[in-house]
Amino acid sequence: MSKQTATALKIEDSESGETLMMAMELGESGWLLGFASGFGQQPLRRKVATRAGKAVLAQIAWAKERLGLPADAPVASCYEAGRDGFWLHRFLVANGIENLVVDSASIEVSRRKRRAKSDRIDLVALLDLLARHRAGSAKPVWSVVHVPSEEDEDRRHLGRELRLLKKDRTRVSHRIKGLLANHGCTIDLRRDLGVQLERLRGFDGQALPVGLRMRLKRYVSDYAYFTERIRELDAERRRLFREEESPALDKVRQLYSLKAVGMNTAWTYGTEFFGWRDFRNGKQVGGAAGLTPTPFDSGKSEREQGIGKSGSRWVRGAAIEFAWGWLRFQPESALSQWYQERFGSGSKRLRKIGIVALARKLLVALWRFLETGVLPEGAELKTDLRLR
Repeated sequence: MSKQTATALKIEDSESGETLMMAMELGESGWLLGFASGFGQQPLRRKVATRAGKAVLAQIAWAKERLGLPADAPVASCYEAGRDGFWLHRFLVANGIENLVVDSASIEVSRRKRRAKSDRIDLVALLDLLARHRAGSAKPVWSVVHVPSEEDEDRRHLGRELRLLKKDRTRVSHRIKGLLANHGCTIDLRRDLGVQLERLRGFDGQALPVGLRMRLKRYVSDYAYFTERIRELDAERRRLFREEESPALDKVRQLYSLKAVGMNTAWTYGTEFFGWRDFRNGKQVGGAAGLTPTPFDSGKSEREQGIGKSGSRWVRGAAIEFAWGWLRFQPESALSQWYQERFGSGSKRLRKIGIVALARKLLVALWRFLETGVLPEGAELKTDLRLR
């Protein structure tokens, strides 16, 4: 392509002039970079080592020279959210690059049954979408991930580790119970497992086989380890709840003051959802949690496909669980009355559908409570805020 043709296809930035666009395909074996300065260009492709930030900057300088752009030309880049997280975004922004982290599930693809897919094809598609996004496409071309601050991202680790530890402990407890069930035995996980294991006898009154006992001892050791770690993290969470001063923890404490809101729910909502996001309306709240409906209405076909399930599965799961708790502990609230009138006398399936709608309404109500301090209609505050 001649220099004159390339110049004609460049995208002009209203403030900064010609802009270099860069898309990145991030992989463990290397990163593939694509460069262009406008629509219709055959992108320049370069490969760098994985997580080599300085090499990316060097390739940007090379691309500017190849495309005839000035050395100080602005750069707009994008990459799909994934394992590398947000450090690359922060690195690029710190070096004066306008970057977008894109939700990969929101990128449009061909609906053919079989379609070609490779890093090169994806790279061209990303560059094209980036150009359309910057040109002001009437239809949104993708969903951009809201990047939390380093402090907000770091604050999420404690809650996530605690959830995973509980999941690991449950996995071990199921294995213990399953192995014992094969020999007609049971065990009480709330008591000393080591002592119980020594006293256990099979269905015939004989001691358990040696190999099984050794395996169970290892699982009991794992169970005790996970339990101790959970206690340590729970104690740390309680300390932060009492002592740390931050906007996110203030929201955790405010949520915890409501009846039906336990520490797990308050912590998840405060650190994963409300603590660092700026919502403008209730639709954004429901959409970020993936609790919005997805109707399919084309021609004579009309049906409801269920909720979108976008956003954090932790928040969505906590919202559904919290909705059931709200019905129990806030029965006189307007939202509980609404649910009972519309779904309470229906079938089990209808009640499950209704609880999703209630979860979405509750999220919006909690957002308004945090923003304005106004309680959800008919809701009550706790009389005792001591941690249990």
